[in-house]
Amino acid sequence: MRSLLLGLLVGFALCQVAQAVTTVYLHRAAAHRALALHPAAAAVLRVLTWILTGIQPRQWVAVHRKHHAFTDVDGDPHSPLLEGFAMVQFANVALYRRVAKDEAVVARYARDLAPDRWDRALFDRAWLGLAVGIAGLVVVFGPAAAAVAAVSHTVLYLFLSAAVNAVGHRYGAREHANTSTNNQWLAWLTMGEGLHNNHHAAPTSARLSFRRGQVDPGWWLVRALERVGWATVRHREVKLKQPLRA
Repeated sequence: MRSLLLGLLVGFALCQVAQAVTTVYLHRAAAHRALALHPAAAAVLRVLTWILTGIQPRQWVAVHRKHHAFTDVDGDPHSPLLEGFAMVQFANVALYRRVAKDEAVVARYARDLAPDRWDRALFDRAWLGLAVGIAGLVVVFGPAAAAVAAVSHTVLYLFLSAAVNAVGHRYGAREHANTSTNNQWLAWLTMGEGLHNNHHAAPTSARLSFRRGQVDPGWWLVRALERVGWATVRHREVKLKQPLRA
């Protein structure tokens, strides 16, 4: 019972770290250039992405940029309006991989993220990064707790990441004139990503909370990185691409 409880707590904590890395590094910095990261910060976040998610940043960026280019119309990699809510929520991995493995799509939408020698040696080997992460859990917490932590982290991370697209394009508040939605409860669990309607309204904004009552935990991390000189925000003021709904 102790190993189960410990594993669940560690798994939840790891998921939140992975969500933080995803929103700050993959999403706001790499995909939208909403902030520039100091090389040291980028290196740390790159390693964390590798061991916590196994994601290749250029593939994630390509899929996300294509989502913005074809939001909820033919060509969107994971629209619940096209694929159905259940498909996006529970099979988002398959939808993601279908596009991420398309070399032409990656070359087109992530041409600024060409693989370097570190990618070829380490970071393109997802299995190795995940193995390193699991080995670390075993050393620190023991095999039983490590197994629970690894499984719970994986399931929760995939479920919440899928919910940003599934829930965030079907249910919630539409304050701006686009097809995505805001869900503050989801934003708490995904480091701000649940404020999806705001994001589509101003994709280059490093801050996803636009008004009083909206909370974006990812922005707190961005501000902390700014204070220590590890990040530079692109736009201090939110630049709306889409207006408020009438």
